[in-house]
Amino acid sequence: MFYRDRAVQAETDAASATLDNVRSRWLRAAKAWHEMATRAEKTAERRSTNEEAKHLAEMDASEDD
Repeated sequence: MFYRDRAVQAETDAASATLDNVRSRWLRAAKAWHEMATRAEKTAERRSTNEEAKHLAEMDASEDD
């Protein structure tokens, strides 16, 4: 996933940084990328659950006809 890949890259950049402020910046970026990845994964999961519920509701409705 894009967000996780960016987080790993930011962590790699942090590990190779020689300046503390640069390392800190990369670590903050990695944290932000991880948070975005988590939100995106939760959103995708909710979307899938909602689509499944909608599909089941449509199946129930068509059986009632």
